[in-house]
Amino acid sequence: MRPFTAPGRPHRDDVLIAASGLLGGLLLWFLGLHGGPPLFGLPAQLALLALAAMSGAELLRRTAPGTALAVGVAAMGLDVLCGTVIATVLMFTDVIYAAVMYGTPAAARRIPRACALVTVLATLLPVALLRDPEALLIGVAVGVGTVGPAWTAVLIRDHRDAAQAARLRAEQTALLAELDRREAVLAERARMARELHDMVANHLSAIAIHATAAQALDDPAATGDALGVIRENSVQGLAEMRRIIGLLRDAGAQDAPAVTPRLDALDALLERARGHGAGSGLTFALVDERPPGCPALAAPVELAAYRIVQESVTNALKHAAPGEVTVRIGRTDGALSLAVTSPYDRRPGPRAPGSGAGLVGMRERAALLHGTFDAAPDGDVWRVRATLPADEKEAAS
Repeated sequence: MRPFTAPGRPHRDDVLIAASGLLGGLLLWFLGLHGGPPLFGLPAQLALLALAAMSGAELLRRTAPGTALAVGVAAMGLDVLCGTVIATVLMFTDVIYAAVMYGTPAAARRIPRACALVTVLATLLPVALLRDPEALLIGVAVGVGTVGPAWTAVLIRDHRDAAQAARLRAEQTALLAELDRREAVLAERARMARELHDMVANHLSAIAIHATAAQALDDPAATGDALGVIRENSVQGLAEMRRIIGLLRDAGAQDAPAVTPRLDALDALLERARGHGAGSGLTFALVDERPPGCPALAAPVELAAYRIVQESVTNALKHAAPGEVTVRIGRTDGALSLAVTSPYDRRPGPRAPGSGAGLVGMRERAALLHGTFDAAPDGDVWRVRATLPADEKEAAS
């Protein structure tokens, strides 16, 4: 059994929604704008208790959507029995929406089905018991208040998850394009090397042959002819050399890495994370164990390493318990090691919604560079470990 974990601080927007709903409901109540008489002789004032409970559920709509839905269902039942307040009904539709939008993937699948089942029952039972076609309006009202917000949240959540997956695929495509570009540059340099050999080596061979002949012959005319050939081939060889060097310089300029996130930007990343995690009791520390003066990494390795750390920090902001999140970077012969440790929080859901694709994306980044990746709990700590090849040729292979 999982230990109970208190929900985090309510989001500012949730506080505004809860306060607006509570004040609006109280205003409607005191103006007499509420439903019919209570059922089963219950006091009408209990509708105010239902209103307060629904407002409390709104405070938990992001941090604990499952708990908010349970409280909302109970409050809605009490509201129906005690004379309906429209503000309570409106907040209940928002609680259902939030439970699907911010809840677990399993909850996002089950809640719309449950709402559809409740709507069917609310349609058939009144018609069967009352034998009045107007009883169908009960089912319509229940459907509008439950199925409508639930399936709206499903559509928005699917769109959000699809957008996140598209961004991940775009980054993977950019990484593969960078690797292909480097392979194309290497192939072009090999072609230039062959051209250099075919054109310049021929001139140098001619120079060597005629210089040897000029030394061996004691004939001024032959020596003059040899010197002429040497001069001609020297000029042509220099011209070809200048052309090839110019091409190589242009290729080198084109081979300059594009502007991509690098490990040097981790300080700024963690500084932003400190601001995001201050309200959750999280602190962030960077431990750079790389030796001074180590050579720069290939752009794809820098990008993958930065993204792995970025995703780990994001996951810590969503899942970690209060405490310190440590990012450790090391450099050994031919390998870059990354380790991110955060306090492990066995909470029922994240502080913020997620599609569940973060670990898959980090593992794929490491696999594209022929590296290793591992993420798992270790006691009260969640550890993310990755090893990427530091050598550019190995990373691009």
